[in-house]
Amino acid sequence: MNSDQKALEKEALESLVSMSAVPKFKGPIGRMIGWVDKCFLTLAVVALVAIAVTVLLQICSRLFLPFSIAWTEELSRYLFIYMVALSVGVVLRQNRNISVELFHHLLGPRVQAAVQVLLCALIGLFAFLVLPYAWQYAQNGAWQTSPTLHVPMLYIFFSTVVTFALLLVYSLLGCLEGIIAMCRSSASLQES
Repeated sequence: MNSDQKALEKEALESLVSMSAVPKFKGPIGRMIGWVDKCFLTLAVVALVAIAVTVLLQICSRLFLPFSIAWTEELSRYLFIYMVALSVGVVLRQNRNISVELFHHLLGPRVQAAVQVLLCALIGLFAFLVLPYAWQYAQNGAWQTSPTLHVPMLYIFFSTVVTFALLLVYSLLGCLEGIIAMCRSSASLQES
């Protein structure tokens, strides 16, 4: 594949996500955020691989053993919940969440940045409002255990706290990036 094809592919991918026009943090702060992103994505991938291994173990036990292992279904469910909880912030930061993009590509860079600020502010406000209730929900699991794994449900219910806390932090980052992009000159935005 030559460099022209690679450039065309990169341009095509960026055009699919019209909100990618808003530049992300650069420098030491950008590298630190990138490192944190990689940590969360790595944990989410580990959870995904663990789900695959757990489901394969469940299938093998049903096919080849005289009994089936009861805890595999429960563990795969909990791993899925944490996989989503750990990746939700990075998904928001990379604008990979489900959205309707009928008109975003028609907007200029500053308006795209303003739309990002608005969306991130709404998501952040929602996460801020729900976070205390997520903590109350998690505390309800302190006196319960899971049926087959006998894990305190506090750890499972805590995934809601992780989800909304990460949404809050990453929406604040998205707001800051959008505000900075709105304050930049139009020429510097188009270069980014």
